[in-house]
Amino acid sequence: MGWELPPERGGRAASDALRERRAGMAAAAPPAPVGVACERGQTAGVGCVVLTPPQWGSELVYLHGGGYRMGDPAGWVPLVARLAAAFGARATIVEYRLAPEHPFPAALHDAAAVYQALASATGRPVVVGGDSAGGGLAAALTAAALGNGAAPPAALVLFSPWLDLTLTGATHASRAERDRLFPPASSIEAADTYLQGHPADDPLASPAFADVEGFPPTLLFAGTEETLLSDAVSFAGRLALAGAPVTLQVAAGMQHVWPLLEPGAPATAAAFGTVAAFAASVLPPGDGERPPR
Repeated sequence: MGWELPPERGGRAASDALRERRAGMAAAAPPAPVGVACERGQTAGVGCVVLTPPQWGSELVYLHGGGYRMGDPAGWVPLVARLAAAFGARATIVEYRLAPEHPFPAALHDAAAVYQALASATGRPVVVGGDSAGGGLAAALTAAALGNGAAPPAALVLFSPWLDLTLTGATHASRAERDRLFPPASSIEAADTYLQGHPADDPLASPAFADVEGFPPTLLFAGTEETLLSDAVSFAGRLALAGAPVTLQVAAGMQHVWPLLEPGAPATAAAFGTVAAFAASVLPPGDGERPPR
């Protein structure tokens, strides 16, 4: 039985400029790592890119960034493969519908459909990850699961998550001149494109306002130079106060979603060292070592 979610709404056509930006991102998609099968397909009727390593014992659902209006899952393959390796997981990168053609809550419906399908089909731990808008969507998915009485993910991993579409966090202003990738002009445009009049403080659009009681172990990353720093810091504090296990790693001098954009940076190596330790702490022993059934 499906979850109760806000009803979907009609959207508006994307501009020529936005369609060109989307096409440019898709054309730049890098290949999968050697030894990892990479296939486009569908899960629960939703387009996905699935990465399958030779051995895996858990599931990773990944929600890409792009301000809810851009992003082809193939562009996230190297990052997600690296994350999946830490968890010993098969990874499903969700090709959720984009705004403005499909405003809130279309992306949440797609993410929920994929999560429910994998959680019910395999019986394996399901970890959910995401970056930027996808990080916010991952947190919203978790809030939706709990709100529907369903089991939350086994763990959350959020890179530079966009958790507050009201754009009221302190670093939206204090980092406005330092964030080269997601400055206020971009976040204002993206929020309007996604919300299209829907209240920005709806917890399923802005999980910064969600009830976080019952959230799973959560690992958050942010850079000191990004406007979304306060989103991650505030959310980590709320999780801690609610008694949820939470780890926040803030990388000095780093920009928005640096593990994706600077895969060879020392800060990225440090981040994935933290991911490996986190994965070992949240999954039962051997979950990353069993062959597929």
